[in-house]
Amino acid sequence: MLKRTIAPILVLMLFAALKTANAGVALLLEEPFGTFGHMNPTGHAAVYLSRVCAASPIRLRACRPGEAGVVISRYHHIDGYDWIAIPLIPYLYAVDRLGEVPQYATAATVAALRDSYRRNHLLAIAPDGPDGSMPGGEWTQLIGSAYDRTIYSFEMETTGEQDARLMEKLNSHKNKSHFNLFFHNCADFSRSIINSYYPHAIHRSFFGDVSLTTPKQDAESLVSYSARKSDLLFSSFVIAQVPGTLPRSKPIRGVVESFLKSKKYALPVALLHPFVIGGLEVAYWTTSHCDPHRHFTSNLERESQPAAIVTDLETIHGTDSVLADSGSGQ
Repeated sequence: MLKRTIAPILVLMLFAALKTANAGVALLLEEPFGTFGHMNPTGHAAVYLSRVCAASPIRLRACRPGEAGVVISRYHHIDGYDWIAIPLIPYLYAVDRLGEVPQYATAATVAALRDSYRRNHLLAIAPDGPDGSMPGGEWTQLIGSAYDRTIYSFEMETTGEQDARLMEKLNSHKNKSHFNLFFHNCADFSRSIINSYYPHAIHRSFFGDVSLTTPKQDAESLVSYSARKSDLLFSSFVIAQVPGTLPRSKPIRGVVESFLKSKKYALPVALLHPFVIGGLEVAYWTTSHCDPHRHFTSNLERESQPAAIVTDLETIHGTDSVLADSGSGQ
């Protein structure tokens, strides 16, 4: 089927289709960006839950009518918490309503949107600086993700009972950070959430990622799992990075792939230890190394029924959300 690049208004249409179908969990595979993304191009992983919402950024509850669900993920240095829950629209665009999404984003625009949302909703975990100004830190990762990077979504159906078990588990356990880039990262958290719905759906790659968990491996495992479960409702699509002056995000890579495609690391090792490079090449080419742009396509069952999807969105988010000028995307 045709790969889709999704503008903001279509994002919510497709998530609305996910919510009204017998489905409820999505892995969000997010491209790397910025200086850290250049050094570590493995990207970020988060989980979207269509029937679960945020009572607060650190507590979950069942969604009420009209609510669009929540994105949860593990972050580093966010007020000492292990995971944070953010409503879908703010997570993608740092606004409460689709009509507030800018058509073209500059660094100043995005900073203003993030600070406004922080002041209205996130002061408990990202308080003002000593002089009342916007604080530094990694809280900016919580909102407006689609301004920084392209995101790939992989959705599967769930039941209300599964959602309830997950909420009880996360709400009853102490939400205290034990983030570790190698063994307790965002991909590990996403793997644990998806596997709580579908045991063994996501696994580490010993050869491709030297037994570490990476966002790309999460997605590749999930795609492979869905292929083995023909009766499971599964779909995927692309959420475009919002056009603007912010640097474009980079392709997602696994651990071995990152090393082999980085000349500053691979060339010296190839000269000094050619057998090491040869072994890594074998490991890379004998494991999955698909390109999301080329392999991950949209196959939503209802993509050929736009009128029905619009009706769903009107029911869930209100008519004005559908009709609002929400930005052009790409």
